Amino acid sequence: MRVLAIGAHPDDMELLCAGTLAKYAKLGHKVTMCTVAAGDKGHFHIGPTELVEIRRKEAEKSASLINADYIPLFIPDGEVYVDHETMMMVVDVIRQAKPDVIITHSPTDYMPDHVAASKLAYAATFHATLPHFKTAHETHDVVPPVYYMDTLVGLDFQPAEYVDITDVFETKRNMLKRHDSQLTWLREHDNYDALDAMETCAKFRGLQCGVKYAEGFRQTERWLRMRPERILP
Repeated sequence: MRVLAIGAHPDDMELLCAGTLAKYAKLGHKVTMCTVAAGDKGHFHIGPTELVEIRRKEAEKSASLINADYIPLFIPDGEVYVDHETMMMVVDVIRQAKPDVIITHSPTDYMPDHVAASKLAYAATFHATLPHFKTAHETHDVVPPVYYMDTLVGLDFQPAEYVDITDVFETKRNMLKRHDSQLTWLREHDNYDALDAMETCAKFRGLQCGVKYAEGFRQTERWLRMRPERILP
């Protein structure tokens, strides 16, 4: 299969679905990781222009650990909106990746950029099939199913499906560790140890489904996006 994950910022996918992406890759599926926002405001001391380049390189290094393609859209942090220009960019990412399944943020997550990225991903799955939406790539031939990944600390999210990531957990951890600038920012800005929190959440979701580490998901239950078979690995 072809798998497309759409996250708001560099490091969001590593926190919330990288174990599943690593598992897809391990099973031989093609993975593409797209970040909508540039990550330009996530630091106290490094300026936006320099930080964008740092975070792009961190995201590329992370994606390379599972041989995933990486597509950044570089929308400024805090300015991700469901507007025509951004929608067309996400449509073109879907046409480029031609996914059989899309993973994105829950619409109940804590940050407006996350919520906007979720809405963009959902809407663009349909628009990407319409030939009169002109972009650089040809139309996608199916409306792929959409899975919402967990919220940052699991608040307001009850998984309907789980993926056992025990065998790829160290890969997930190593992917997140590539985002050193953001790990530092989260400690300084929010007193938040992202590596520890990520492991705690993975253990909790694992406890819920009887394994050591897991990630939780909910499928979008909308017409054209439902499939009768298991799609998650």
